[in-house]
Order: sequence, then C-alpha cells, then structure tokens
Amino acid sequence: MKLALGCIADDYTGASDLANTLTRAGLRTVQTIGVPSEELDLPDVDAVVVSLKSRSIEAGLAVSRSRAADKWLRGRGADHVLFKICSTFDSTDAGNIGPVMDALRADSGDTIVLVTPAFPETGRTVYQGNLFVGSVPLNESPLKDHPLNPMHDSNLVRVLARQSKTEVGLVGLATVVRGPEAVRARLADLSDKGVGAAIVDAVFDRDLETIGEVALDQRLSVGASGIGLGLARALVAAGKAKAGASSALSESPVGGPAACLAGSCSQATLQQIANAETDMAVLHLDPEQIVAGKGEVRRALGWAAQRITEGPILIASSSTPDQVAALQSRHGRDAAGHAIEQAMADVAEGLVQSGVRRLVIAGGETSGAVVDRLGIPGFLVGAEIAAGVPVLRAVGAKEGEMVLALKSGNFGGPRFFSDALDLMR
Repeated sequence: MKLALGCIADDYTGASDLANTLTRAGLRTVQTIGVPSEELDLPDVDAVVVSLKSRSIEAGLAVSRSRAADKWLRGRGADHVLFKICSTFDSTDAGNIGPVMDALRADSGDTIVLVTPAFPETGRTVYQGNLFVGSVPLNESPLKDHPLNPMHDSNLVRVLARQSKTEVGLVGLATVVRGPEAVRARLADLSDKGVGAAIVDAVFDRDLETIGEVALDQRLSVGASGIGLGLARALVAAGKAKAGASSALSESPVGGPAACLAGSCSQATLQQIANAETDMAVLHLDPEQIVAGKGEVRRALGWAAQRITEGPILIASSSTPDQVAALQSRHGRDAAGHAIEQAMADVAEGLVQSGVRRLVIAGGETSGAVVDRLGIPGFLVGAEIAAGVPVLRAVGAKEGEMVLALKSGNFGGPRFFSDALDLMR
C-alpha cells in the first residue's frame, strides 16, 4: 500500500471530519484509531487518517505520539502528511499545535509550513490572519467559553507564535487570490527571512484549492479539513489519486438497538439534545454525581435497560458553560473533565455489552474516550450525515459489526441525532 496522502488528526471527531472530506473529494480513505498495529488488515486506499487523542494532553506526549504516526505514514509511502487540527484552532499558549508542528517540520526537513484552519463550508474563514466563526471573530464566538481550550484571540499569527519556537508569518488573501505562483513567491520570501510557518488566508473553496496545490510542494502542512479538501483536489488533478472512488462502507445493515451519547457542552449540541427530546428518550446525567462516583453510570445503564428495546435513547452529560465553570472550580478542570469522559466511556461499554451496535457520540473528548474504551482500531468511511460527520463502520472491533458517528460539538443540524440514526441502519 503506497499512500497518496497521510494525515495525523489530534482528535477522533476531527479525524472523522477529515476522512469524510477526503472521501467526498474522491479519495479512498480509512480512519485508524492510533497508529495501526502490523496485524490490522487495511484495504488498498489512497489516504489514511491516523486519529490521536492529543489535542489537550501534555505537549511532550502529543509530540511523541504525532511523530510515531508520521513515521508510520511515511513508511507506507506518504510523501505529504497533513497534521489535522480543529477548525477553531483549539490550543492554549502551551500547545499543542505549535510544539507538534515544530517537531513534524523538523522531521520533514521543510523550511516553512503552510497553516490554515479555514473550512468555508462549515463557516470557518481566515482573513488577514484572523479566524472567523461565521460572521464573528473567534474570540467573540462561543469558543471563548470552551471548557478545555478557551480561545480569546482571533489572530492566528499571534496565537501560533506564542506556542511555536519558530517565527510565524502571513500569506494574505490578496496573495492567495493571485494563484499558486504568487503564494509560492510569498512563501519563498518568508522562508528567506527565517520564518518557519505561515498562516494562510482562505475565504472560499477556490482559496483552499490554491493552498492545496502549493502545500504538495512541501512534505508537511497543518490545518483543518478545508486544507484536506484542497490537498485531495490537487492530488486528483495531478493524477496521484483517482477521482470518483466509491464509498468504502459496506451497505449491509447492522441493525439492533441504537444509542446516542452527548458529552459536548457546545451551544449546537445543547440545542440538538433539546430537539431530541421529541424523538427519543433522553436522560440528563448530573455532572456533580459523576465526579462523586460510579452511581450515576449505574443509574444511566439501568435507565437504558428499561428503554433500549423500545427505540433509540440519548444519554447526555452536557452542561452549560456556567455549569461547567462551576464544576471545574470545585474539582479542577482536568479532574472534572476526566471523570465525565470516563463515565461516558463506562456507559458506552455497558451499552455495547448489552447489544447496542449503533452509537452516535457528540463531543471530541467524549468520542475519544468511548472509542478507546471499546478498543476499535479503525473505521471505513461511509455516507455523510452532516458536513464533516460521516457514518463509520468499525474495522477489527472485538464486538463484531458496529457503526458509529463521531461528531465534533459544533457540527450538525438541529436534529442531528435523528438524522444520524436514519442513516445508520
């Protein structure tokens, strides 16, 4: 297997988003959970997205795991590797985007790396180095209240410079719209001045295509699924991948009970949970009781056992930003977050042991905890549920056939949970 594109994603939902984007662009794509073992039988594909749970862990550990993934991908023939980050650039001043980028750039030998989280399809654009979420700057969006990585600065040149050891420059929109050669000239100029990373503006899909074409000149790029779209289209245009690759997901139904788990505290997920009340049984867990012990998990599984044969269910640990802040102040941010993630993983494990084979998970950290607990090594990428969220069929799962959807907190429409289950037969 010689890969046209290798990808390292810093969380599982972001990996699904990217895998979905690559599949839509025509690349046969597999998403793995962690660096695959040699025993995992992967089909012949154009791209592999290695999913890591490295966005909010200690920076040194994120670097070592990312370098291991890069080595595995390069060993399978990937000339270019994309380090996939969130389209809202989730990262504190301590990392992890900057430290991982610095390490992978050093390994690649590139003098400068293109960086952009832009993905216009999902409302993420970059102009003059500032990231916009819809019509507002990042620091005015709900992401300013993110429980793990609150974003208080929309200027990505400043954000990345605070966590990287290299100087960070800008390739502005006026340069991007002039095409690939203008971008190449700007990058060469920045590189000559000792700049090691460049934030690149992008407002429209055509900007991503320009960026993708130029990025393939290098061995490394950094960005969200938007740059993945640009890279995929450039690979197809260059004849390095064949357009129109069919979905890798088998159409055979899995059937059986279905459940949804929500751990995200984003405004979008909170509204989706409220809308689900009319479509399925919903249980709201008490975060304070989750931190206190295992009693809330037992309550959730007992509640589910009484209802799972009657139709889909939803179990949510999601809370409002004010409630999250209060919980963190009492128990500490890391301790509270870890307790909730593990509780949701406990619930998922119990549901699967009781026969659930269709799972919808909302929230990046929650998805990571659940998939790790279930020990699923990889996924084949199927139909798109919503922008950035595909149906995933498990590969190598010890429980056998399973389908999942892993949703970033801000993704999906108002009735996302019902929409997902409609496609997960």
